[in-house]
Amino acid sequence: MSDESRRTQEQHPGGSAGARPDGEVVELCRELIRIDTTNYGSEPGPGERDAAERVAGWLDEVGIASELYEPEHRRTSLVAHWSPEGTDESLPPLLVHGHLDVVPANADDWSVDPFSGEVQDGCVWGRGAVDMKDFDAMVLSVVRDRVRTGRAPRRPIRLIFTADEEAGSGLGGRWLVENHPEVVEGCTEAIGEVGGFSLTVRDDLRLYLVQTAEKGLAWLNLIADGRAGHGSFRNDDNAVTELAAAVGRIGTYEWPNRITASQQAFLEAVSEALGVELDPNDVEPTLAKLGSIARMVGATMGNTANPTMLKAGYKHNVIPGRATASVDGRFVPGGQDAFFETITELLGDKVRYEIENVQPAVETEFSGALVEAMQSCLVAEDPAAKAVPFLMSGGTDAKAWDALGVRCFGFAPLRLPADLDFVGMFHGVDERVPTESLEFGARVLDRFLDQA
Repeated sequence: MSDESRRTQEQHPGGSAGARPDGEVVELCRELIRIDTTNYGSEPGPGERDAAERVAGWLDEVGIASELYEPEHRRTSLVAHWSPEGTDESLPPLLVHGHLDVVPANADDWSVDPFSGEVQDGCVWGRGAVDMKDFDAMVLSVVRDRVRTGRAPRRPIRLIFTADEEAGSGLGGRWLVENHPEVVEGCTEAIGEVGGFSLTVRDDLRLYLVQTAEKGLAWLNLIADGRAGHGSFRNDDNAVTELAAAVGRIGTYEWPNRITASQQAFLEAVSEALGVELDPNDVEPTLAKLGSIARMVGATMGNTANPTMLKAGYKHNVIPGRATASVDGRFVPGGQDAFFETITELLGDKVRYEIENVQPAVETEFSGALVEAMQSCLVAEDPAAKAVPFLMSGGTDAKAWDALGVRCFGFAPLRLPADLDFVGMFHGVDERVPTESLEFGARVLDRFLDQA
């Protein structure tokens, strides 16, 4: 236990002796990791139901009832309403959400069993340690402690733990919004992944990146039809050739920068922190000074499209009549029309696309009482903290809640070691989160529920 954690145990900042909002967070994170909730896409994962039931049990232990929703067998999400005596019922509920599923992990590539939840070198290791069972554990640790010590949140809390986020939320958040919108009735604001983690600029300044926007998603299937025939014949209508050319054009295309409001605010914060002028047309050299986060920021300077799969033919001497490819496209807020127009141009006349999945980009302003509470609570635990907005390259369940008018922020607070490649942990090998970072996040979140 860290010194800060011990002080918290002795006296909670709010004045409730014996409060330990960070007391269980490490063990809860380990237990969640041990439940294999791998999401293989359309196939049922092994443990989403098990994880939801475990969370329901932890909430039930402190008297919080929950309800399970299951659109398909064992694809389970949990919803709980928490509004104890002392909560200001006149305020709209705050949605606090996390997902329970994780992406696959090949154990042969890892230094430890990815579902062991081992603690090594001051970190909890395992698939989901940062995406996003760390935040799930923070929420549960804080809520359980507040119930036990009789500390109500400022306003009602809606807790939602979803399935299927890692495959587009079709059996999780989006399914709830489409079939049970009442679960977030009254909610106007939400916090979840990915944001609130620190980026050390210097000893007296750490930027905490709060997600206020995320790129839209366009998963496309490219299809080229041609004339099938013998592999020894000349063929001027070869589907493989046409597809390969289109894939090459998409994969090498240099998308122009499209700076959004969130991106501009982040770049200005970086410019001020580093004491340098940023040229919006040549930011890469400056971003490189930020370390691994530069990869994520670079991906949000404009739209992107990456070919990810190819399929054609069945025999060396047979020219197939069809060839297909998959593309992972992402577009910034306001960039959807330009994305599809560009893709159409790059495909040419003989290749078409079908949409596998498209979801909108979302963005909200970095302002208001909720943002002020984030900054205040971060500084209380880290005097060098400065909250700044950022645009995330990936997607989250925020897309689902945004469809119902909920302002979504990525705020899963973590004070991280300056040399930790945190961005590389997402979906990466040897995913891990420092135990002290988990405890820090629980304390910040605990303060946040007093002010949010």
